[in-house]
Amino acid sequence: MAEHDVSQSRLYEWLTGDDDSRMCDDIPESACDEQPHNFFLHVWASLGNKLADELSSARLVLPWLMGIIGAPVWMVGLLVPIRESGALLPQIFVAGFIRLKPRRKWVWVTGALTQACAALALAVLALFANGTLGGALVLAVLVLLSLARGLSSIATKDVLGKTIAKRRRGTLMGWSGSIAGGATLAAGAVLMLFESRPGNLVVAILLVIAASGWLMNAIAAARIQEAAGAVEGGENGWDSIKLGLSLLKDDRTFLHFNVARALLLSSALALPYIALLGQNQSGTDLGGLGILIVVSGLAAMVASPVWGKRADHSSRGVMRDAAMGTTICCLLAASLAWLPGEWTHSIWPYATIYALLVIVHHGVRLGRKTYLVDMASQDNRALYVALSNTLTGVLMLLVGGVVGAFAQWFGSGVLLLILAATGAGAMLSAHQLPEVD
Repeated sequence: MAEHDVSQSRLYEWLTGDDDSRMCDDIPESACDEQPHNFFLHVWASLGNKLADELSSARLVLPWLMGIIGAPVWMVGLLVPIRESGALLPQIFVAGFIRLKPRRKWVWVTGALTQACAALALAVLALFANGTLGGALVLAVLVLLSLARGLSSIATKDVLGKTIAKRRRGTLMGWSGSIAGGATLAAGAVLMLFESRPGNLVVAILLVIAASGWLMNAIAAARIQEAAGAVEGGENGWDSIKLGLSLLKDDRTFLHFNVARALLLSSALALPYIALLGQNQSGTDLGGLGILIVVSGLAAMVASPVWGKRADHSSRGVMRDAAMGTTICCLLAASLAWLPGEWTHSIWPYATIYALLVIVHHGVRLGRKTYLVDMASQDNRALYVALSNTLTGVLMLLVGGVVGAFAQWFGSGVLLLILAATGAGAMLSAHQLPEVD
């Protein structure tokens, strides 16, 4: 057992690029010795979560599911807003509840198990649902999945802040993203081989694997050694909103961060429209879905460790550079919509730009997560995360509707130009953020 602990510490030091595994900035002293052990449990938990997220993606997999069961097209447009806002909106109401728990990992476990059950329900619907009723049931299950995702999200960040030191969190998220990208790459490659199989069966299998990923997430989270934390300051939902609004007023850095984060939504909103352009030009068979999943996994595997390391040095810089990348990718995708030639009827040009934007989007996510966790303290981290996520959820619903209307009226090409301009605004806003210590 002692040899295992030594090997684990050495691997931890190699992955983090430091020869001191007892570097314990901003975490309790009691958590210091457990940090290498907890680091790898966080990696396993994140692997399961990220793999499950990719294989139940509202940007790729669930639209295919809706098409297979013959759901109305307007329901497809609700997938991304429900998935994103459902996970973010309620968080301010549960932040106070989580604050009352001395060990927050059990809230995380509950959310992960609920997501696993929801993924299994979606797999059943893939096999047996049909038409408008089937589409409505998919949306209803997606609401449950999204609410559970929000519950896990806020607890995960709070546990991360209690168990992993500063200057290690971005590296952790980077390595876990890379490993999950490799697993997703393998899943997409297998899917490409089964493009002639019944679509509903293949999608159901993907969703069962997603359920297994969330089960892995729950098991790893349950094994994390989390010291009991302070429970003072728990608030009900409305009190949390009042306190959160006062934070926005008094903490100018937090307000500025949320403005930059709002503008950075352009990377998430652009992804499904680039995929949609590829579908419209090349068809909707499962081979095309497999290609997009493969390039998404490959992009995550390559990008996440690089972004993670950089985020530990300057999460502000990562947000800025990712915003610039969003602008470039949106401009490239918009140009494809108007270029002539047979080559634009292949999935590959769109898959290439989609992969580049996935790389950029991982930078957005890692940069803003690391910035938010490092900006907050142990006493207010849960509230900062919950408030920021709730604000983003509101904006996702509002902006998502407007974006959908623009795409309907003017086409995906014009919409991507608008998102390119938004990305440029995000770049300027993130550049003006102060560095966090």
